Amino acid sequence: MKFEAPGERAAEDRAWAVVRRAYAEREPVAWPRRHARPLVAGALVAAAVAAVLSPPGRSVVHSLRKAVGVQHAQTELSSLPAPGRLLVSGPGGTWIVNQDGSRRRLGSYRDAAWSPHGLFVAATKPSELVALDPKGNVRWTLPRPSPRFPAWTGTRADTRIAYLSGGKLHVVAGDGTGDRTIGPAAAVPPVWRPGRVIVYSDGHGLVAYDLLSGSFRHTTLRPAGPAIRRRAGLSEVVSHRRVVFRGTGTFGQVVRSPDGRWLLVTWPTADQWVFVRPGPPRHIVGGSRVSSQFGGFPRIEGWCCAG
Repeated sequence: MKFEAPGERAAEDRAWAVVRRAYAEREPVAWPRRHARPLVAGALVAAAVAAVLSPPGRSVVHSLRKAVGVQHAQTELSSLPAPGRLLVSGPGGTWIVNQDGSRRRLGSYRDAAWSPHGLFVAATKPSELVALDPKGNVRWTLPRPSPRFPAWTGTRADTRIAYLSGGKLHVVAGDGTGDRTIGPAAAVPPVWRPGRVIVYSDGHGLVAYDLLSGSFRHTTLRPAGPAIRRRAGLSEVVSHRRVVFRGTGTFGQVVRSPDGRWLLVTWPTADQWVFVRPGPPRHIVGGSRVSSQFGGFPRIEGWCCAG
């Protein structure tokens, strides 16, 4: 039976997008209730979207810019449409967004990743790898030059963090001990696979390293789950071989909710997050002014965890 850590599929989807692009180019702060405007209420848009069907034989595809418009999207996120918590990083640091819309800034970190089951967070500073709890309390630090792209996997009792530092791939135990260097690595996020196998780029291709056997082999990453396709000034989200969402400009990421029912599409061009439920029934919820809420447009590090 293969072990799949919570959030592993979402992390693999996110890393695949970065890998594909790289190779192609070769303080708790709760949002006050008095200001909260339910995002789902803003999904009055959904009725309009559902009412407009595409021609027979084509996918149900609508542009949020046309169906909602930037001016109609909710300006504050009051809740997530699916269970779980978002971990995001950007110019304003690293944040956790809870399902009820409340958010907590963990600190001025560059990258971050959930631990299995969302019990802890691994994050990076210019000269440290840091493990902290969801309240922002630091559990341990590991001084390393310019650590990047932490990826955490394992069980509640035994976990490992892969990360890059000094042009090399490192793996350290979840308690901060036993750090070891695996080998030279390019600046591409590593991805865990079941069985303690880590996939990373050595600059010439993708390599799978087995922690148990110590063996290396060349491999590939297949795009599992939704993907972003760009063409002619448009961006499209493709899931299960059909286009489920389209808009003008550039989409940044597409991330699945822990229950698999929703997709979060980040849209830097519109400064929006768009939640899409492919259905049936189809549903779209939009939130705007994302940059102003996080000190800059953030990157989704993970949506954790299924109840």
